[in-house]
Amino acid sequence: MQTGTELFCIIDEFCKHFNAENAGIFALNLLEDHSVVRRRRRQASLSDSEIMTILLYFHFGTFRNFKHYYLFFIKGTMKSYFPKAVSYNRFVELESRVFFQLMFLLNLRAFGRCTGITFVDSTMIPVCHNLRRYANKVFKGIATDGKGTMGWCHGFKLHLACNDRGEIIAFVITGANVSDKDPNVFKVLAKRLYGKLFADKGYISQKLFDFLFEDGIQLVTGLRVNMKNKLMRFNGVFRDFWLA
Repeated sequence: MQTGTELFCIIDEFCKHFNAENAGIFALNLLEDHSVVRRRRRQASLSDSEIMTILLYFHFGTFRNFKHYYLFFIKGTMKSYFPKAVSYNRFVELESRVFFQLMFLLNLRAFGRCTGITFVDSTMIPVCHNLRRYANKVFKGIATDGKGTMGWCHGFKLHLACNDRGEIIAFVITGANVSDKDPNVFKVLAKRLYGKLFADKGYISQKLFDFLFEDGIQLVTGLRVNMKNKLMRFNGVFRDFWLA
């Protein structure tokens, strides 16, 4: 459990600093909305550090799904480390409490830095089977229908940018119907990018190329069958790439 203990210490130290720095912000009273029904906020038996550790430690194992991992590993094998572990349904409710802390931690400690060579791609995140999309209540009104290389999907789309070392630089989660070439996606993905951005043929777009080129980013994609070759010098050798 040495890796898990080290992970918890890193997260716990981060949470202490995060809460101390943002205590004043979270303490501000928001304008009251009398149309919203107030609900009692129950005190969680698990700390924010423990919740974040459980969420992140899942990715170090080989469990196929999070529910099996939580019920049989956290509440079973690791019971002595998490004696106050709540039920699985209660833990799912607590996950939203650490969303902002977790995003800040990943951004500071887990994300890589741009090296001048970046790769971008996207993948679908289905929330249910396509046949159940009309009856599904999870993310109702948020999840959308979209088509990718693997067919139709009801859910979301994850856009990822990583460097030549395989480190994630930035990510964006959108509805499944959002195009890979949407400039609004790259307003977030390209904030820290420079140099060359490599993508597949699905990103071929003159508008996207011009949008990125204004920020000093050169979009490089493959060639479609009906496209003319344009030579581009890359590392001293001419290669066939499409440059809008």
